[in-house]
Amino acid sequence: MNARTPHTSAVRRTGIALAASAAALALTACGVVDGIGGGDSSEAPEKGDDITVGLLLPDKDTARFEKFDYPLIKKEVGVLTNGKGKVVYLNAEASPKKQSQQFQQMIGDKVDVILVDALDAKAIASDVQKAKDADIPVIAYDRLAEGPVTAYVSHDNELVGEVQGRSIVEELGSKAASSKVVMMNGDPADPNTGRFKKGAVGELEGAVDIVKRYDTDKWSPEVAKKNMQTAIASVGVNNIAAVYSANDGMAGAVIEALKDAGVSKMPPVTGQDANLDAVQRIVAGEQFMTVYKPFALEATDAAKMAVYKVQGRDIEFDALTQDSVDSGSQEGIPAQLVSVVPVTKDNVKSTVVRDGVYTVKEICTAEYAAACAAIGLK
Repeated sequence: MNARTPHTSAVRRTGIALAASAAALALTACGVVDGIGGGDSSEAPEKGDDITVGLLLPDKDTARFEKFDYPLIKKEVGVLTNGKGKVVYLNAEASPKKQSQQFQQMIGDKVDVILVDALDAKAIASDVQKAKDADIPVIAYDRLAEGPVTAYVSHDNELVGEVQGRSIVEELGSKAASSKVVMMNGDPADPNTGRFKKGAVGELEGAVDIVKRYDTDKWSPEVAKKNMQTAIASVGVNNIAAVYSANDGMAGAVIEALKDAGVSKMPPVTGQDANLDAVQRIVAGEQFMTVYKPFALEATDAAKMAVYKVQGRDIEFDALTQDSVDSGSQEGIPAQLVSVVPVTKDNVKSTVVRDGVYTVKEICTAEYAAACAAIGLK
């Protein structure tokens, strides 16, 4: 099993999540979190600024990848290389086969480093090995790939599940023990799914009655909706007290299924990624919460790790990889695990709006104007 090391207690990690994330973002905005300060190193660079970073992202259904991750990585690579470096970007559009072809294209084009968000962690291992054989370092981005990866940058994914699960238990309060909860987990081929699930189950099991559990192939909202319809038919729509949904795309599908079944007062439904439509559903009282994973810090630090590795700036690289994780094929992978922030209607303004992810105008369109006014979002 992939493990986070060193093992910090769940209570302590959750306690530091908000403070750590906010502090990290503030430091990034001020230009303080940049390796070890000014970015100079006593190490002689292996290559100058004329470098090519290959970026392989998994799908277009998750809004953050194209709206935030790619532009942020591209911008940071430009900053770090005085405008001389470039990012070659390809999206697999939810096809592991296509991602493998794109990976091999990157190797054939002799990019200097590859950042990959793997659709299928195990299947991509052979491509990672081919890259190593070609002396191209591979940095696993957002999801941990198997094979000889050089490093990993993501969020504390077990903590994501803990935050989601705990939000349900706390919202159900004294009724939690007798409450029936449906679990809508992510794609079993995604290594993060197991971490999300482990964190959520640790909070939910024994605290609520988990009546149905589903794995969702390729994180498909369509599959999630069908599974939710099956759960409703089996459990009874009025008997479902909450739904653990591992991400926002599935949360929207779950909510559609509940609406179709005649639900007027929505039970708590969780999510992840802070997609704009999810934030709007939260404002409207349809989705209970989402997990905001600060894109800026993850993306910019991934860019830094890629550039520092190619340029041989080992001191800066090591400063960014103070954590360590194990994959199914490799132990002790240098990593950076960024903390996460739960978002509810009570803190939309102090999280995604404050950090510039969305403006109030983007959230509070005509359809949501009244709901925004009701929670003082203006």
